[in-house]
Amino acid sequence: MKNAEQKPLFESGNELAAYAAKQINYHVMGYYPITPSTQIAEYLDQMGADGAHTIALMPAEGEHSAAGICYGAAAGGGRVFNATSANGLLYALEQLPVQSGTRMPMVLNIACRTVSGPLSIKGDHSDVMYTLNTGWIILFAESPQEVYDCNICALRIAEQVRLPVIVAFDGFFTSHQKRNCYVFKDDQTVRDFLGPCKEQFGVLDPAHPVTVGSYMNEPDIINNKYQLHLAMEESRTAIPAVFAAYEQLSGRRLRTLKAYCCEDAEVLLFVLGSAYLTARAAVDRLRGEGKRVGVFTLGVLRPFPADEVAQVCRNAKTVLVADRQDSYGARGGNMSLEIRAALQKSGATVRVISRIYGLGGRDFYEKDALDLFSLGYDENTPDFDYIGKNEGDTHFTPKPYFAPITEKKASGLITCTEENGKVLVKGATVRETLARPKRLAPGHGACPGCGIPVNVNLLLRGIEGNVVLLFQTGCGMVVTTGYPKTAFKVPYVHNLFQNGAATLAGLSKMYHQRQARGELPAGEITFVMVSGDGGLDIGMGSAIGTALRGDPVILFEYDNGGYMNTGYQLSYSTPLGAKSATSHLGEVSVGKGFFHKDMPRIMAATGMPYVATAAESDPNDFIRKAAKAQHYAKSHGTAYIKCLSACPLNWGDRPNTERRVIAAAVDSCYFPLYEVEQGITTLTYDPEQKGKRIPVEAWLKMMGRTRHLCEERYESVRQALQGEVDRRFERLKIEAAHPKL
Repeated sequence: MKNAEQKPLFESGNELAAYAAKQINYHVMGYYPITPSTQIAEYLDQMGADGAHTIALMPAEGEHSAAGICYGAAAGGGRVFNATSANGLLYALEQLPVQSGTRMPMVLNIACRTVSGPLSIKGDHSDVMYTLNTGWIILFAESPQEVYDCNICALRIAEQVRLPVIVAFDGFFTSHQKRNCYVFKDDQTVRDFLGPCKEQFGVLDPAHPVTVGSYMNEPDIINNKYQLHLAMEESRTAIPAVFAAYEQLSGRRLRTLKAYCCEDAEVLLFVLGSAYLTARAAVDRLRGEGKRVGVFTLGVLRPFPADEVAQVCRNAKTVLVADRQDSYGARGGNMSLEIRAALQKSGATVRVISRIYGLGGRDFYEKDALDLFSLGYDENTPDFDYIGKNEGDTHFTPKPYFAPITEKKASGLITCTEENGKVLVKGATVRETLARPKRLAPGHGACPGCGIPVNVNLLLRGIEGNVVLLFQTGCGMVVTTGYPKTAFKVPYVHNLFQNGAATLAGLSKMYHQRQARGELPAGEITFVMVSGDGGLDIGMGSAIGTALRGDPVILFEYDNGGYMNTGYQLSYSTPLGAKSATSHLGEVSVGKGFFHKDMPRIMAATGMPYVATAAESDPNDFIRKAAKAQHYAKSHGTAYIKCLSACPLNWGDRPNTERRVIAAAVDSCYFPLYEVEQGITTLTYDPEQKGKRIPVEAWLKMMGRTRHLCEERYESVRQALQGEVDRRFERLKIEAAHPKL
């Protein structure tokens, strides 16, 4: 077969994954943004906005749902695509065996990243190793070119053996670094290579109904898993055949195992991914010094090519396996364990040394490879160790950055009394709370004009006494807790997006349990969760569960209208029509395609005792509502406050205008100020009565992300947003006027 016409590009692995998906023109992509894989969805959204493909991109509220979208779409008989990383992959993990166990082909890209905690967004292999037992075929690309090639081959393999396929590659190293590469000039070349999508069975044919995912007992379940095993074994021949066919088309050969100078090597090094090219340079240097060394890597992790591994290692005296993750307690990472088993099965007597390297994205240089090779010549080196670790000073005693804020220092400014189902607050003004020490110190790393520290400090002005804070992942967490420093003067905990409220509820319960058992002194602590950057999209289920239980905590949401910590992708709170990294403007796209989520009403529907909205444009109202939230959390159950939080970087405005921008959102009724107290709604600020109401357009034109909506061609979108804002505000006024709503 003659090589098809190709063209050069200078692109990253993420860009090439998206480019391959565009050329394939998948039916559906379910996704949720997470660094460093987010760019794949961003690039596809941009190309889709320009009409370059017809893939339906479905933004989920979390990776678990993204995996569910993909499974449902695959059950419909079409071609399905996804991309994720790190804890996002783990959040979706329970769905992966569902996809493989029901034999639904699809392709999932993993830009490999450190699994937290502690939180780190840099690249290693600790995430993809969790997938080894999920029944998915796993390809590993060492370069951006291979990301492109593997993505095309992956779908053909998936559909041939009816198993889903992962294409993994190094986060930030391969995902973000640009390289010269080649892609097929004509999209049809890729589609012809894949052939038509052949549906074996599907749920969308009422004339031939099928049941997918039946309940099974033994022996059916063991037969099901055996059939999955047979499919994986079939892929051992299918994968090389697809690679060979692709080589005829592209001139590039993908391999199950790649070896360099291994035939006569005494010492072999194994590395996975982008480190392979660095290690090859070290091999060249050592070969120049007369040392017989070599390096090998894998292009396929599942099915594991044990026979090929044994064959390439047959002449070596020592094999040093470098893992970019650890299988804790096994004295070796997953690749060490797999290679040891392969060599043992083959009867080889080669010595195997395991080293853990490169965790948290630590760079791998030629010198590091040289040091690893030197270990192979040291007969006394231990079989297992970490390289690059720093044991630190074992006698070091950490010192606090700040003096603790005592209960006495933080009390005595605000009083709350409850009368006739309402809480009356005294002392909750900016002037009257000036003496309150800040629990969040200045010196954090937030962008100029960021609303997060402003809003957090306004909230905490209204909180008396001892406070424990929990931050979900997001900008607010990242810019305040860069190890080894912290900006918090009070106890602080972090957990991931999807589980902050439940974590705080567990902490609160433990406090009261230990008090009841006499293990902690009498007193009170107010527990506050701080969430934003989309944290109450992915974390909404946890928050609702906390509210339904009535756990005595405050849930505080700073709504900055997007997933800002990953570079501003659309969230469910992004305004209709706003442009973001996943809601581009283009020939066939007009920005975000659906209305913003009304989270306060969702929380009020749980029956929780106190729900409120607040804005920095009215700080006294903000502080008063914080004080009421504390009262209700202590005496009645969960309280929730939401504020609109400025993000100049992604809103496209100026830091010195943010208070006016927030005020305009309030005056346009896009973000009305109200509270729902014991089920009764009170409109705490009515711009109509004040003669200050403005059209939503006046607010939209203040921000670069929405200014385009003021153009004539976007009038229908603008009018739809205005209509929805009017509808919500009219309903709010009716509820506020009713004595029982």
